[in-house]
Amino acid sequence: MTLELQLVLLAWGTLVGLDLISVPQMMIARPVVAGPVAGAILGDVATGLALGVVFELFQYDILPLGAARYPEYGPATVAAVSAAQAGAGTFGLGFGVLVGLTTGLVGGVSLHLVHRLNARAVEAAVPALEAGDPRVLVRLHVAGIVRDGARAALVTGVGLVLAQLVRVFLAGAYTLRGVAGLAVAGVAGALAVGTAGTLRRVGRGTALRWFAAGLAGGTVVAWLS
Repeated sequence: MTLELQLVLLAWGTLVGLDLISVPQMMIARPVVAGPVAGAILGDVATGLALGVVFELFQYDILPLGAARYPEYGPATVAAVSAAQAGAGTFGLGFGVLVGLTTGLVGGVSLHLVHRLNARAVEAAVPALEAGDPRVLVRLHVAGIVRDGARAALVTGVGLVLAQLVRVFLAGAYTLRGVAGLAVAGVAGALAVGTAGTLRRVGRGTALRWFAAGLAGGTVVAWLS
């Protein structure tokens, strides 16, 4: 993979990471968006979409609010698509899941650290804020965005380095059976998380019965078509 493509992926992953909380908040932080775009950059939209769906299921039940701790799957999906170029089909999906889940955990830790830095900055600026100085408020916002941008770039960079290591050292070392196990485990985990999140949102009683009816009806229509 060329340096130019790596830099484009780094820029895209940074923007995706910024979108989660800071700017522009256009929903490009969703893996189902971040993955296909990364795939288009690398000329492999199908793999990008497949990994985007997998990590979208992992992220489905996460709400990025307050001081909650959660993995970050936007930049992780970009790194996963890069890692998937280590092989075709199951090989690519397995390596992508491995790198994506690891990068997602790194992203979660980075979010917590940036939240703490932002809190400290606000605490230090309390006297000026209480005095009504609008310039301090602007500086806090800009500094927060800059911190988040640096964090997103660092997480994406770590993910891309992991992807490169996978392509160099693991691509020829793993058997198809081993990588298929990674792919199956990742997809199964994503389906389990997505199912649990859906059932938690639907709840019980009438809503659950309507959901079951809709799911059965959709399955029948899909099978008949």
